[in-house]
Amino acid sequence: MNDHHTRALHFRTLHVPGEPLVLVNAWDAASARIVAAAGARAVATTSAGVAWSLGAPDGDALGRADAVDLVRRVAAAVPLPVTADIESGYGDTPDEVAETVAAVLAAGAVGVNIEDARHGGQTPLRPVEEQCARLAAVRSAADRTGIPLYVNARIDTFLRGAGGVRETAARAEAYLAAGADGVFVPGAVDPETVAALVAAIPAPLNILAGPGAPAVPELAKLGVARVSLGSSVAEAAYAVARRAAEEAFGVGTYGALADAVDYGTLNELMRR
Repeated sequence: MNDHHTRALHFRTLHVPGEPLVLVNAWDAASARIVAAAGARAVATTSAGVAWSLGAPDGDALGRADAVDLVRRVAAAVPLPVTADIESGYGDTPDEVAETVAAVLAAGAVGVNIEDARHGGQTPLRPVEEQCARLAAVRSAADRTGIPLYVNARIDTFLRGAGGVRETAARAEAYLAAGADGVFVPGAVDPETVAALVAAIPAPLNILAGPGAPAVPELAKLGVARVSLGSSVAEAAYAVARRAAEEAFGVGTYGALADAVDYGTLNELMRR
């Protein structure tokens, strides 16, 4: 699946309600290859994991050039469709967001997540009209390249306490009209809420899952089309580093390293 356009078309077909695309989010080339080797159908990046690995906090603090370079490395590392979490677009204006998307596409991605959260503002979410303008710019930038980019509109109503199902569905309708293909609602995992979102949103629904969330088969029965693990995999990896450090600096033992992927396996993955 080497052709960029072919990968993009294939990625779109993977979003099937009731047969969800499961994305174990990666943050570098090695984690992307591990995920791919485990049987992934596509690879997604996590903006938080990417930012942390590059020495920046999550939340629009990472520079565009660094973010795009990471996408390029991940896309080159795996023979699968890659979708990039680009936070809110690494730009203040719709034109700047369009520049980001053009660069991400040139780096080899076939999909993007773009969120409506506002970092540092007085309101938790961007006004609907403002976010629609940004999404329209994303769609236009993608259309100019000829690559059928999958635009996943992230709605942070549940994460930010800025509305429930009704507000989320209203934003989803506007974002889809502006050019989004799917809708990502992190923070909603209660089965009743997920079912209501599936019924209210006329597009593939993406749920953020992790410990305590319904299992993938249950989310499938609810009609979910995409399940992401987000930053939780990177968080778990960094937890191992912390436990190993605390153990070595404390009692001086190495038990935290017992279940590590062995050197030979990792090295061989990076030769492919």
